[in-house]
Amino acid sequence: MALVKDAIVFENVGQTFATESGPLTALDGVDLTIEQHQFVAVLGPSGCGKSTLLRLAAGLMQPTRGSLAVHGYPVQGPRDDIGIVFQQPTLLPWANVLDNVTFPAKHKRGRVGSTDRARAADVIKAVGLEGFEKRLPSELSGGMQQRVGIARALFLNPDILLMDEPFSALDALTRDSMGFELLKIWQGSPKTVLFITHSIPEAVLLADRVVVMSARPGRIIADLEVPLGRPRDEAALRKPEVLDFTADLRNLLISKETVL
Repeated sequence: MALVKDAIVFENVGQTFATESGPLTALDGVDLTIEQHQFVAVLGPSGCGKSTLLRLAAGLMQPTRGSLAVHGYPVQGPRDDIGIVFQQPTLLPWANVLDNVTFPAKHKRGRVGSTDRARAADVIKAVGLEGFEKRLPSELSGGMQQRVGIARALFLNPDILLMDEPFSALDALTRDSMGFELLKIWQGSPKTVLFITHSIPEAVLLADRVVVMSARPGRIIADLEVPLGRPRDEAALRKPEVLDFTADLRNLLISKETVL
């Protein structure tokens, strides 16, 4: 399938959930276009609909209002060209690293072939877990388990990668390390990335654009290009223009539009 320039397009998307106390609107009037192989980070307060935005893009739910397209086609359900990484890696506890990574092939085709194992070996190496193929999740640290989750998402070589606060449960040092590891992987094999985070430094380090959402119901109040070229390192984050950009994001996040 030929790819179009715009990988993900939200048009006037709204999402309302039925609850015991009445309708709850999570998203309202969201317009967002992500170009092919762009890295877009989404910031916003808790409960503003960031994860709902990601689940809609993944085809795990349908919008109440508006429309959503991936590569020019309406999203009607999960797709093989989309990989998802959640906050928790949700690994199979009885399966080793290799079997967890190749699980999508087993789930889809009922078997894992030699080509699948070779592909898995490549992505396991890419996330820094070479030599741990036979380890169970219980034998891995939290950061290593999340690496397995990322490897599994990369296994089918998706063009789009959706990441829902994938490093939020990690300690600060591991989180920084994982951020640079993700940059390395993305630069080696560019993909369209929609990355949900609460961390301003993480968003600035990783993304081409940072989208800021209001408090619920979530609306986009800013869509800003990161003033930083690639490749990136920690020193780049201390440039005056980047510090000013980070301060602008912080001011947006504490504005009356984003504070509940």
